[in-house]
Amino acid sequence: MAANSFSQVWQDLFSVQPDPPLWVVIATGAVALLVVVSGGRVWRVARNVVTIAHEGGHALAALLSGRQLSGIRLHSDTSGVTVSRGRPDGIGMIVTILAGYTAPAVVGLAGIILLTAGRITGLLWISILLLAAMLLLIRNVYGVVAVVGTGAVVFAVSWWTPSAVQSFFAYLFTWFMLFASVRPVFELQSQRRRHPSPHSDADQLARLTGVPGTMWVMVFAVFNLAMVGLGVWLLLFT
Repeated sequence: MAANSFSQVWQDLFSVQPDPPLWVVIATGAVALLVVVSGGRVWRVARNVVTIAHEGGHALAALLSGRQLSGIRLHSDTSGVTVSRGRPDGIGMIVTILAGYTAPAVVGLAGIILLTAGRITGLLWISILLLAAMLLLIRNVYGVVAVVGTGAVVFAVSWWTPSAVQSFFAYLFTWFMLFASVRPVFELQSQRRRHPSPHSDADQLARLTGVPGTMWVMVFAVFNLAMVGLGVWLLLFT
């Protein structure tokens, strides 16, 4: 039944929900994959969620490496920028930049771990808390709209919908983050060929490490594809 009180949500948050039927897991995966490969309006809207994860990855890595965060900006073209202060080179800066394109896959895999443990409501509320924390760092209007809008959708699902809908949404979201982690990497390389820029994550890493930018794109691709493979195995074969 739909949650209608804090006590119900609190109980659901720490309870283990049953796994959905296998057809739900497969169907949500198929829908998520279709959204990613379609390239239409739905993908352009959904890609904002990928950008939130991307910039969140930069932000978290910056904090963990001892850098000082200045803020995050999300743009309507689904690009974004995270500004941090600190040493302009070294391992902290490398890790901060590296975290962007790998973050959506990590989010997807973390979601799968929670789902396989039956923590469907927990996954939804952890997402809400992370979005709320990120909101404190947003420094532009569109970014606020994107983060608040995403959080509102997750909250509405977790608060007002029955458990079956929550389960469908949680699996759809997790599959989407996993599959959607790959496409931006190929878009990055395509953009680098058409409009070379020293400001892309791959080219910044090239300057910091001496390893060519194309190699860093390959690192992103291999890592994210490996996470996709691991996620598929965990959800369908364990």
